[in-house]
Amino acid sequence: MKFEPKWIAWEITRRCNLKCVHCRSSSELEALEHPDFSFAEAKRVLDDISSYASPVVVLSGGEPLLREDVFDIAKYGGGKGLRMCLATNGTLVNEEICRKIKEADIKMVSLSLDGSTAQIHDNFRNSPGAFDATVNAAKLFKKNGIPFLINSSFTKRNQKDIVNIYKFVKSLGTTAWYMFMIVPTGRGEEIMEELISVEDYEEFLEWHYEMEKNEPDMLVRPTCAPSYYRVVLQKAKEQGDEFKRRTLKFSTGGSKGCLAGQLISLLDVDGNILPCSYFPMAAGNIREQSFKDIWETAPLFKDMRDFKAYKGKCGVCEYVNVCGGCRARAYAMTGDYMAEEPFCSHIPAKLKK
Repeated sequence: MKFEPKWIAWEITRRCNLKCVHCRSSSELEALEHPDFSFAEAKRVLDDISSYASPVVVLSGGEPLLREDVFDIAKYGGGKGLRMCLATNGTLVNEEICRKIKEADIKMVSLSLDGSTAQIHDNFRNSPGAFDATVNAAKLFKKNGIPFLINSSFTKRNQKDIVNIYKFVKSLGTTAWYMFMIVPTGRGEEIMEELISVEDYEEFLEWHYEMEKNEPDMLVRPTCAPSYYRVVLQKAKEQGDEFKRRTLKFSTGGSKGCLAGQLISLLDVDGNILPCSYFPMAAGNIREQSFKDIWETAPLFKDMRDFKAYKGKCGVCEYVNVCGGCRARAYAMTGDYMAEEPFCSHIPAKLKK
């Protein structure tokens, strides 16, 4: 596997107008401990990254639309040859925002929708009216010809709604739907008891396999669920399927479950480079080192790319090269990012002997 940066989520602010139960960055409207960096700093960072690689850069947060210069950042990055995207909760989207998205040549916008009804979604997002605003954003994107995808995060509080959410987001005309299996970091640590059970986790992945196999129009993908790649191989073999997964042209293009520190990373508002959006340990800081140096030499990244050094079941699993287990979930639940995936029920062949 060639380790080159294909996708970077960039936390351009930690401020947010919502206070979601699972927020990995514990965002609030006033994020005084983590102030936004300047536009000059943003340009320096984009110069640094583009001098080394040409990844997808997703402007995220917090809520990125709270930054008045978000579209200036997007335009500058696009001018450097980077594929700029935007991740928003959708509540601030209107016709003017749509116009600016198109003017900035943002390639894709992601929205978050965690329920098929206002009651479920607004409870998850701790904000009455969030559902209606997000659905309105999806309709505005469709009306204005702006490609968008929808992310849905799941815990016990909304897991029974998973099929309804799938049907609902499909009706909105989204390009893709990503089913997120919660990693308990940030504010997510406070809902550890709400994590979906290991048994239900496996059942959802099997459901997703059958759904994806028969989904002709919309790209679908489980996220933070690397075991799915193992499930795909197992199910295809059992059923004699020649199942080939579709890819999004501006996605990572990776054919492995956990890509943290391997093809993807997170750049937080403080300049830290982390393996992914749910992994709270930094590999380095872009204000102190170049992105190239961090990507190529950081001990944390080297560890995560050494699949043979993984511990427990992951270390002996026949699917380690296509799955790898969620390193962020292992770290969050055991304190060891090289430990086995806590939510995997598979018993490797070597352990059955």
